[in-house]
Amino acid sequence: MTKKAEGTPRQEDSGEATKPASTILRQEIAVGNEQLDRPTRGLLLSAVSAGLEIGFGPFMVATVIALTTENTLTARLAGAVAYAIGFIIVILGRSELFTEHTSLAILPLLSGKTTLRKVARLWGLVYLGNIIGAFGVATLASHLGLSLGLFGKADVQHMVGPTLDVSATTMFFSALAAGWMMGLVSWLVTAARDTVGQLLIILLVTGSIYMLRLHHSIAGSVEVLISVFVAGTPWSEYLRFLAITTFGNAVGGIVMVGALKYGHISPSIDNPTRERIGN
Repeated sequence: MTKKAEGTPRQEDSGEATKPASTILRQEIAVGNEQLDRPTRGLLLSAVSAGLEIGFGPFMVATVIALTTENTLTARLAGAVAYAIGFIIVILGRSELFTEHTSLAILPLLSGKTTLRKVARLWGLVYLGNIIGAFGVATLASHLGLSLGLFGKADVQHMVGPTLDVSATTMFFSALAAGWMMGLVSWLVTAARDTVGQLLIILLVTGSIYMLRLHHSIAGSVEVLISVFVAGTPWSEYLRFLAITTFGNAVGGIVMVGALKYGHISPSIDNPTRERIGN
């Protein structure tokens, strides 16, 4: 996950209120390179861990829905906080999440420091691990939710209704927006100076994804798989959801964050004076 990379510039220690954009870009590229060079086993296990951990969010959301059946602002805010729990665990715990790596891995490629083959390997391993983890935690959450009386079939149907009951076009653009926001999480967490700041960023951005009912391929996989196991949702609905949201998340992270951030900030790396003038 995004973290302060070794060997990156330390303008953040200069006493400035925020890090220069070029510093953030250098750190993102360095972290992306580090992840691209990780051994296959470690990368896959970290991705499986992320898929498992992110499931605590949807697990909590289903429980909150069971406790607050009315669609009030208070209920939505409680759901947003619950949804963010999984992301907080994953991001601060340094596990590998596909929707962050869409933007993170593309930066070294755009800077000429890696190859498309390496990027494809990273995306494939992280995505596979996330889905394996999502399947595992959805199985566990379904069993525990019913056995402990935390939620029932109607609660699960209420949870996934807004996720599945939309057109393919709406789902794609919703997923694009979610991928865009998750790419920004990686960028903003790198920009933050302390853990408290990182925590607030994750809570605000991922909570907003929930409030806006945007589609996240991995967290949403847990939601829909719980619905498959508990409410009898067809597997075809899950596969439709997964295909559309994966594509949308990838486009949002790669184009809206990776390419745009690199495009407008990379010139300042070679021309520090230009960045100071821009600030």
